[in-house]
Amino acid sequence: MQPLDSEQTAARTWFETLRDLICAEFVAVEREAGSDADFDYIAWDRTDPSGEPGGGGVRGVMKGRVFEKVGVNVSTVGGTFEGEFAKSIHGAGDDPKFFATGISLVAHMANPHVPAVHMNCRFLATTKRWFGGGADLNPPLPVESDTAEFHATLRRACDAHPVADYDRFAKWAGEYFYIPHRQVSRGVGGIFFDHLDGDFADSFAFTQDVGRAFLEAYPRIVRRRMNDAYTPTDEAAMLAWRGRYAEFNLVYDRGTLFGLKTGGNIDAILMSLPPRAEWA
Repeated sequence: MQPLDSEQTAARTWFETLRDLICAEFVAVEREAGSDADFDYIAWDRTDPSGEPGGGGVRGVMKGRVFEKVGVNVSTVGGTFEGEFAKSIHGAGDDPKFFATGISLVAHMANPHVPAVHMNCRFLATTKRWFGGGADLNPPLPVESDTAEFHATLRRACDAHPVADYDRFAKWAGEYFYIPHRQVSRGVGGIFFDHLDGDFADSFAFTQDVGRAFLEAYPRIVRRRMNDAYTPTDEAAMLAWRGRYAEFNLVYDRGTLFGLKTGGNIDAILMSLPPRAEWA
């Protein structure tokens, strides 16, 4: 893997910083619940198909009283895409060399009244350079006020940046996080964006604010709902919903495919799967 340039270094440093901020906040929630749970961090290395070192990452997983399972991964990888896969990646059709760095987070919660959540932000460089990512809320038992608050926070992040368009990104999320074979949405949406390949500073500033918006909104919702009483019926609804979540991530999710196609760490790629789920 080639040495990082200033833009690649800035993106990598931010994603690692965001990881640390999020993990610290999630551990703080566990302490408030009387739990001593913490993240286990496992570093992994990647070998490029060329045989050269291809970067790597760190997988962080916590299983606690509030967070039944939460994974927060960061990775920085590079090398060459293999075969036809290069043609599916923005800017890699003519030259398969690539660089990618990012953060990926999925939280599955113990209490059915606390929404699960996904957040991902990334920076890729091929013959083009761009940011992508987003965040979406996935409650087994939706609460309208929580959904509205989550979306309002993301809207403010978008409205602060000319490169962002909340309405377009929210629509994109609704279309992307959809399970065609079930004809249902994966959750209550959020934002999804990709191929922001204009000015680096503008796109980077927006991507940073997506992470900050997530950190502002989601822990507040968790603290509001984590002590709510729930019934066996509520838990059964959560486990059935988790089955739908697993189906989406295994069949349709681009990040899962990208990780598998580029030789990523299998445990890190599949950390999004829930610890328990049920199918009828």
